Amino acid sequence: MKLSKIQELIHELYFQKDKKRGVQGTFVWLVEELGEVANIIKKKDLNAEKIAQELADILAWTCSLANLLNIDLESAFKTKYPSKCIKCGTNPCTCEEL
Repeated sequence: MKLSKIQELIHELYFQKDKKRGVQGTFVWLVEELGEVANIIKKKDLNAEKIAQELADILAWTCSLANLLNIDLESAFKTKYPSKCIKCGTNPCTCEEL
């Protein structure tokens, strides 16, 4: 599924609730989901299924936030990451930093 379709789906499902919650409340939910991934990794419980579920939540909350701010994530992503490293300009990246 393309990112634009994911964002549209999240809009259909949750925009009215997200609108009531507002940008700040939605951002707090996004950060909480990031925290859940951090806790899993911190415990060294690298269960791919658990992490996949949390990453899906992060994507959904990111879409919710973008919808509230009227940001087209797919377009923003393509602009920021134009099929090459934004620092060294190569694909794959040849930057020396980790």
